[in-house]
Amino acid sequence: MDIIETKTLTKTYGKIKAVCGIDLNIEKGQIFGLLGPNGAGKTTTIGMLCTIINVTSGSAFIAGYNVIKEPALVRQKVGIVFQDPTLDTVLTGRENLELHARLYGISAASRQSRINEMLELVDLKDRGNDITRTYSGGMRRRLELARGLLHKPAVLFLDEPTLGLDPQTRARTWEYIKKMAKMEQTTVVLTTHYMEEAEQVCDRVGIIDHGQIIALDSPDNLKESMGGDIVLIRAKDPPLDRIKGLPYVSEVKLSDGSLEITMKEAHLHLAELLSLIRSVECVEVRVPTLSDVFIKLTGRDMREDSAEDSGSWVDSVARYRQKGN
Repeated sequence: MDIIETKTLTKTYGKIKAVCGIDLNIEKGQIFGLLGPNGAGKTTTIGMLCTIINVTSGSAFIAGYNVIKEPALVRQKVGIVFQDPTLDTVLTGRENLELHARLYGISAASRQSRINEMLELVDLKDRGNDITRTYSGGMRRRLELARGLLHKPAVLFLDEPTLGLDPQTRARTWEYIKKMAKMEQTTVVLTTHYMEEAEQVCDRVGIIDHGQIIALDSPDNLKESMGGDIVLIRAKDPPLDRIKGLPYVSEVKLSDGSLEITMKEAHLHLAELLSLIRSVECVEVRVPTLSDVFIKLTGRDMREDSAEDSGSWVDSVARYRQKGN
């Protein structure tokens, strides 16, 4: 069952096309990563799905509800964890959840049991009565995850959920996200700049650039699309034509005096390849990563800045309001 469905979803700002006719289907219970350089359109796409940005044309449905015609019902079905902190730091963790529960109309009869359930889920039950300004960055992020799931949304949107966290806290945060998605049967849609995280966590990934989805598949299938292992060789005057003619070589690039060769079954053919090259200085062999796929498809590094789609969703809402849309 598709919990999210879009058809030719489009957003324009005057002459600028931020999103250009995206078709997307996300199944219930999936963890889906939307990846793209800043300025690619991912923030605008998520903003339209969350109903905080108006759709120019096309359609989008969340849990069967029309984003354009039924925005209030869509908002009841989604949870959002923004990149920028949004907790009230003068309140306790429990009070933050209480406020959110009241805003979402959770009944008084079930409110406390649900709050206790979520605090326990993110291992904050013992700190629930403490002021949140005393929390560590990781604890605050976990409380925000609990708050996003408090009203049992069908879809939880996460904007850079581990940005700024240390590696250990990042790893634990992903453990909580996977656990919550499984226990709550919630579909998770996330953006992240950490390619290795998307590779390890996401069931499917969509790579967006210039407002269009340019690749959509599981991380493993996207990596297989690279055509083999990657071999990096530094050598003097390598015979490029002979290397390109090898039947197991699919791509050869020369950059800064180094060869980057994509080849099938490097463990079987590396010796033959090296026999063609004189004065080899160093060799590195690795399997492709999602970062390799991303750079190959977009031709640029993930952290390049752009004025149109950079920043968090909070910034996107502010820019959107300034435009008067």
